[in-house]
Amino acid sequence: MEENIGEIIYNDIVGEGGMDILFRRFLKRLYTLNNWLIFLSSGLLIICSTILMTLIEPQTFTNYFDSFWWVMTTVTTVGYGDFYPVSVAGRVYAIFLYLIGIGLIGIVIGKLVEGFAQFRVKQEEGKMSYNGRNHIVVVGWSKKAEHALEEIRLADPKKEIVLVAMLEKTPVKHDIVHFVHGDAADEAVLEMANIKDAKSVIIFADDSIEDNQLTDGKSLLIATGIERLAGDLHITVELKVEKHMDLFKHVSVDEFIISDEMISRMAAQAVLSKGATTIYSQLMSRKVGEDLYQIPVSSEWVTYRDAFHHLLEKGATLISSGQDMNINRRLEENIPQGAILYIICDHDTYIKLTAEQ
Repeated sequence: MEENIGEIIYNDIVGEGGMDILFRRFLKRLYTLNNWLIFLSSGLLIICSTILMTLIEPQTFTNYFDSFWWVMTTVTTVGYGDFYPVSVAGRVYAIFLYLIGIGLIGIVIGKLVEGFAQFRVKQEEGKMSYNGRNHIVVVGWSKKAEHALEEIRLADPKKEIVLVAMLEKTPVKHDIVHFVHGDAADEAVLEMANIKDAKSVIIFADDSIEDNQLTDGKSLLIATGIERLAGDLHITVELKVEKHMDLFKHVSVDEFIISDEMISRMAAQAVLSKGATTIYSQLMSRKVGEDLYQIPVSSEWVTYRDAFHHLLEKGATLISSGQDMNINRRLEENIPQGAILYIICDHDTYIKLTAEQ
C-alpha cells in the first residue's frame, strides 16, 4: 500500500478536486513537517481559538469550556450545533478553522494512528527493547521453548517473559511475552532483552545446527556473553552432549538439561517400571496431578523433621533440600541457613502454605 494512513486522511480532507491546488500543496507540505512541530501547532491553534472565541463572542461563549467544546467539535468535524458563532467576526474565524484547523487536526490524527500502527509492527518484529525488571529470558525458539513458556505461564501468570530468537515475527502473541529479534550471541540483542535486570535465563539448543558440537558451542558463547553482561544471574542451558558440560566450567551456569539423555532415561524407566513416566510427567508439568514447588523455610522449623511433619499435615510432602533427596534419613538434622526446600503438593495447598509464611 503506497499511501500511509496520514496521506489517506489527507486525501479524504482535501478531496479529489474540491479545493484550490495551492491549498492542496499547502496541506501536503504541512504533512511533511516535523511531528512535534505539527503537534505543537495544533495545541496552540486549539488554545488560541478557545481564547479568541470567548473574546469575539462573549455572549455565545460565556466561558472557556464552552468555547473549547465548540473548537474541538469543529476541528474534528463532529459539529453538534449546540454552540455556533452568530457574529460576522465569529463566523469569519470559524471559516478559518474549517480551512486550516480541520486539515491540521486531521493530519495529527493520521500521524497518531500511523504511530500506533508502526509501534505494533515493531513490537511484532522484535525491534523494541524491553525495559522491565525481574523477568525471565528465553533464548531460542522451538517446540521445547514453546512448552517452557506454557509451563512458566501456568506457574506464574504474571511473570514477564522475553523471548530472544531469529524469527521474522513473534511466534507468541501474549501480554506477558515480549519478543526480541536477533542472535543472542550479540551483546546488543541481549541488552535489548535487558539481560542485566533479568531474574533468570534459559538457553535452548539451536536445533537448526546439525552438528552437536557447534550447537553446544553456540550455547557456550551465549552463556559467556550473558555472564559478562549480567553477572550473578541464574542460567539454565540445554546441551546436546553431556560431556560438553566441562566446556562451561569457566561460566557460572547453574543448571544443565541434557535433552537426549532425559528422553532416553524416561524411555528406559517406562520399560523397567510401569507407570514411572506418568509420575515424571506430573512432576514436570503443571497441567495435571501434583506439582513440584520451592518453599521458604519457616522460622518455626528447627530440624527437617519439624518441616516434614508440618508440611505433611498441610497436605504437602517434603522431598528435597537443594539437590539432596535423602530427607527421610536426615530428619534429625538442623535446617541450615539459606536452605532451599522442595515439596510435592497441589496448587491450592502451595498457596495456603505460602500465605502462612
